[in-house]
Amino acid sequence: MKSTASLERSRKINTFITYAVLILGAVIMIFPFAWMILTSSKTVPESMQIPPTIFPAHIMLDNFKDAIASLPFGRLYINTALMVFWRVVCAIAFSSMAGYAFAKLHFRGKNLLFAIVLVQMSLPSQIFIIPQYQMVAKLGMANTIFALVFPGIVSAFGTFFLRQTYMGIPTEIGEAAFLDGCNQWQTFTKVMFPLTGTSVAALTIFTAVFAYGDLMWPLVVNSDLKMMTLSSGLSTLKGQFSTNFPVLMAGSLLAMLPMVVLYLIFQRQFVEGIAGTGGK
Repeated sequence: MKSTASLERSRKINTFITYAVLILGAVIMIFPFAWMILTSSKTVPESMQIPPTIFPAHIMLDNFKDAIASLPFGRLYINTALMVFWRVVCAIAFSSMAGYAFAKLHFRGKNLLFAIVLVQMSLPSQIFIIPQYQMVAKLGMANTIFALVFPGIVSAFGTFFLRQTYMGIPTEIGEAAFLDGCNQWQTFTKVMFPLTGTSVAALTIFTAVFAYGDLMWPLVVNSDLKMMTLSSGLSTLKGQFSTNFPVLMAGSLLAMLPMVVLYLIFQRQFVEGIAGTGGK
């Protein structure tokens, strides 16, 4: 009986510690968002007060009006939506074909080419900014939607991600399709690709999140405010010597809402995509 009671007490202690750590981690993750919401309702003196005040004395909704007046949010939303849409389309189309080729096809230089993909994933994206900008500038496509989409036309991460998915699909399925009269393209489009729906959904969300938060490239390639994205447009609210932090936080909150809604809608696909890719 003592042994059973000791095991039960140990189990309760472990459960308590686990939940305590998880709650602490959740608080640490949520705190910046809560602080952003609270700061967006403060006055400028309250936002810079030391020691800081947690709650505003009066809720200042005028900060949202000032943020909307300072930036063309309608145009920024459209630019961001177009950039995210076309990056997602390109990532799914080209990464699916490349991932299938690396996983199921046999051709000369396959391992070398895939090694190049892995090297590209391991290098920081800032290395590619100058050559990418030179390519866009020589094409005369700066300050356009194409310039925003250009770095995401080919996704090394998407290629690797979907390659792992295709490797988890039995080769016998493709062989059976070939015996039924399908050529290689029909095997890919009608048999293999439909089996990767969960991973494609996860790649869609990953690509959308990465594109939505991309800051440096839109700032470099598009100097016109009307052709910027939400992230790069918000950076213009930061002054050289002083910054109106409540207005900046209000603008950040407005910019964050679409991605929060997107995540809440596709949360199940996001979790299933990660779980399904982690094992066969």
